[in-house]
This record gives sequence, structure tokens and C-alpha cells, in this order.
Amino acid sequence: MFEADNIRDWRGRDVIDPDGGKIGQLEAIYVSTADDLPAFATVRVGIIGRHRLAFVPLQDATVGPGYVRVRSSKRLVKDAPSIETDGELEATTEPAVFEHYGLAYTPGASGERRLARR
Repeated sequence: MFEADNIRDWRGRDVIDPDGGKIGQLEAIYVSTADDLPAFATVRVGIIGRHRLAFVPLQDATVGPGYVRVRSSKRLVKDAPSIETDGELEATTEPAVFEHYGLAYTPGASGERRLARR
């Protein structure tokens, strides 16, 4: 995993799948509330006038000049839970984001959320 020091610099970079196919542009990073490390990104997908932000896990992602390569396929990301371009991730939707990618979801000990936008 990579450090979260310069995650704001990642905004606007292309997000690509394992085969090098462009998924969209990185909009925001969501960190794990447990360790403050990058956990998910939102990627701007869709057609002009109907964009949305799809969630993609950053586990084992690599950062290169101008891109972030994720392990998930373009198709899987485009079918992922999403929010409007000016929306926020609702607490009730958070488990579905993890489930879509087959990741375990466990809220914090006091029921707190797992993701925080940076």
C-alpha cells in the first residue's frame, strides 16, 4: 500500500484497470477510519451530462505519472455503487460498497463508519 501524504495530488489523474483501460478520472480519496490509509477512490464515470462517482478499492493500487492503476476491471467499477458528482456517501450505502467488491465490512466498535473522505 502507499502512503497518504500526497493524496490530494491524485485528484484528476486517470484511473486505469489492470489491462490499462481508462475507467475515468479520480475525484476523491476515502481513507479507512481505522488507520487513515487510502481505502477507496471515487472515479468520475458516465457520459457527458450524466456523470456519477463510482467507488473503487485502492488495495494493491499503484500510482504512476498521471495515473492510478487499480486491481478492479473497468466493468466492475462501472457497476459499483456510486453517488452523484455533488453527493456524499451515505452511512447506509457504505456496506454495499465493500460488498460489491467482495470485501468484508465491519463498522467500528461503537458503530462508526469505516470510510472518511479526504
